[in-house]
Amino acid sequence: MRATALKLTVGALLGASTLTVQAQQKLNVVTTAVPFLRISPDARAGGMGELSVATNPDAASSYFNLGKVPFNEQKAGVNVTYTPWLKRFVNDVYLASASGFYKLDENSAVSGSLRYFSLGDIQFTDENGNNIQTGRPREFGFDLGYSRKLSPRTGIGVGLKYIHSNLAGNANISGTSYKAGNAVAGDIGLYHNRQATNGNGWAFGLALTNLGSKIAYTNNAQQKDFIPANFALGTTYTAVFNESNKLMVGVDFNKLLVPTPPTFDENPTNDPNIDADNTARATAYRNKSVVGSWVSSFGDAPGGFSEELKEWQVSVGAEYWYNNQFALRAGYFYEDKTKGNRRYFTAGVGVHYNVFGLNFSYLVPSGGNNVNQNPLSNTLRFSLLFDLGGSNNATGTTTAQ
Repeated sequence: MRATALKLTVGALLGASTLTVQAQQKLNVVTTAVPFLRISPDARAGGMGELSVATNPDAASSYFNLGKVPFNEQKAGVNVTYTPWLKRFVNDVYLASASGFYKLDENSAVSGSLRYFSLGDIQFTDENGNNIQTGRPREFGFDLGYSRKLSPRTGIGVGLKYIHSNLAGNANISGTSYKAGNAVAGDIGLYHNRQATNGNGWAFGLALTNLGSKIAYTNNAQQKDFIPANFALGTTYTAVFNESNKLMVGVDFNKLLVPTPPTFDENPTNDPNIDADNTARATAYRNKSVVGSWVSSFGDAPGGFSEELKEWQVSVGAEYWYNNQFALRAGYFYEDKTKGNRRYFTAGVGVHYNVFGLNFSYLVPSGGNNVNQNPLSNTLRFSLLFDLGGSNNATGTTTAQ
C-alpha cells in the first residue's frame, strides 16, 4: 500500500498521459516523495517557464530564493495562488499556496509560506483491483525564513520547513500499518544584484531548497524515501528602455540532490548471482544517507557524466513591463526525455495597481505525442498580490515587480 500510494501521487503530479520514448533510450527518472514541493506555487514564475531564482523580488520570493526577500521595496507583502491540477480529468485536485514577508528594517526581513496540496477523493484498491477504502490524500508544507543583506547588492536567507504527507491515512492492510509521513527541511538562498539605480543590469541567484530528512509512511526503518532536495542556479538581465518600458530575460538551471536510481540487470534464467547483485544495488540506494546523497547526486548516474547532464532542468523566460502596471510574460521549460520528458511553453500576464496585483499564467505542452503532457496543460492559474505597510524606499514610490 505504501508503494501504491506513493506511485499514485507521483503519477498524478508528473504524468497525466502516456510517456513515449524511443526504444533505444532507457528511462531512469529521479523520483522522490512529496513531489508537490516541486510545483511552482506562483503564477508569475509559472508564466516564465518556472524562471524564479534571480528574478526581481516580490512577495513570492521565499518559495524560490530567500536571499531576494530583503531587496523588496515594499515594507511587507502577501501572495496567494491557486493552481488547478489535472483539470482535464478531475475538478477536486489542486495546490493552494500563500506566502508573505515583513521587513524588520532596511537590511533584514522575515518571511513565511504555506503550500497545501489536495488529491481529491480517491478509491484505494488492492493488487487484485478490489476496493479497500476511500480516502482524501493531502499534503502540506509550512516554512519560516530570515533574510539579511550582506551588502547593498548581496543578500542571504535561511529557512526551516515542516512537511506533512497523508496519502493513505491510518490504514491497516494485509497486516501492515500505514501512517502519515512527516519531515523537516531547510532552505538557503543567495542573491546578488548588479543592477543600476534605474534597474538596468544583471542579477544572480543560487538556492538550496528542501534539504532535509527522509520521509516514511510505515514503521519500517528501511522504507524511507528521499524528499526533493534541489540545487538551483540562475541569472537575469533587465533592460530599462525608458520610464515606461523595461524587459527582463533570464535562465535557471535546476538539479535534484537525490540519488539516481540504480539500473538492474535482466535475469531471464533466474541466476541467483544476478538476483543478489540487483538486490545489493537496491539496498545500497535505499540506505544512502541524506547528506551524502546531496554530494553524490552530482556523480552517481549509472550512465556517467553524459547521464548526469541530462538530470539538469532548464527554464528560460522573459518579462516585459509597461509603466510598472502591465506585464507580459513567456517562457520555456526543458527536461530530458530519459528524465521525465516534461517540455512546455508558458505565457502569462500581470496587472499591478496601487497596492494590488494580479498574475495569470497558462501552459502549453510542446513536442507533440512524444512528450509527457503536464498536469497543468491548458490550465489557467492565478495569483493575488498585496503590498502592505507602504514603500520602504527613500522616495516613497512603489515599483511593481
